[in-house]
Amino acid sequence: MTELSYLAAASDLSSVGTPTLWALTIAGVVLLLVLDFLVTRKPHEVSMREAIGWSAFYVALPLAFGGWVWSRYGSEQGVQYLTGYLVEKSLSVDNLFVFMLLLAAFAVPAVLAQRVLLYGIAGALVLRAVFIALGAAALQTLDFAFLLFAIILIATAVKLLRDALAGHQQEVDINTMRSVKLLRKIMPVVDEYHGARMTVRQGAKRALTPFALVVVAVLATDVVFAVDSVPAVYGITEDPYLVFATNAFALLGLRALYFVLHAALSRLVHLSYGLAIILAFIGLKLGLHWAHGIWPSVPQIPTLASLGVIIGVLAVVTLTSLRATRGDTPEQREVVTERH
Repeated sequence: MTELSYLAAASDLSSVGTPTLWALTIAGVVLLLVLDFLVTRKPHEVSMREAIGWSAFYVALPLAFGGWVWSRYGSEQGVQYLTGYLVEKSLSVDNLFVFMLLLAAFAVPAVLAQRVLLYGIAGALVLRAVFIALGAAALQTLDFAFLLFAIILIATAVKLLRDALAGHQQEVDINTMRSVKLLRKIMPVVDEYHGARMTVRQGAKRALTPFALVVVAVLATDVVFAVDSVPAVYGITEDPYLVFATNAFALLGLRALYFVLHAALSRLVHLSYGLAIILAFIGLKLGLHWAHGIWPSVPQIPTLASLGVIIGVLAVVTLTSLRATRGDTPEQREVVTERH
């Protein structure tokens, strides 16, 4: 069974995703990735004008799609999609912190940064598709799947909150990364970048470039983020198609968003607190949903209420972050970019 047919089959229960809609959506995602590859085919530094233009496009597109879902399938599915997209977009900003760390640790030239990000986004999309399919199968076959997802999200929220309260800072040492160690055991690695080439000839042998190492490192971190983000959006909607759509749209705009927010990211010092609250809230929502299936008297949290909570939390942590860093110099905020 192909991935497309598996996803379509998994989405038969309470899903708006028909096989035709799945096919059109996946084709659209592939087309957008190809477009991004064409844009980055010639390595260049991304100007703010270019980054803002692409970011505006990748915000308008998912919002327009959400309007279509709302008009075509009703307000319930529309609110689920918009809430899920907001959750995934906020989590994707946390991804950007790690991308910043990796690109800095590997000393990626500015002209190659967007190509590294694009490879990472493409890999993340594939991983999310796999996790979404597995999640759909788990929800259909395991009675305790919602409880399991709730535990994952609450545990992640506790870790985020503990690290934030402790002022934990994550420094990337590329020499200790497992993916780097494994690649160096398989093939030799040259010290210098050779454009966007993954390998170069070194004498009679092929050798990996630092570009290959950073791409693999980014892909390895995508696995960790998929474990958190997929259960989070399943806490908003059980529709695998909407889960995939929210993940795809949130990820596709990351390349341009990275360059728009690169300087501003260091000011979001309270983002970890906000994400911890959101993940814990969704975990509670999933736990109540599981309990409701056993004891119908247990109340559930409406999706519209979830949307209000998520927007409120993001607004508060953004305002408090901007206030906390008001007047700081870039040098004073530089260390914050090392926080995850």
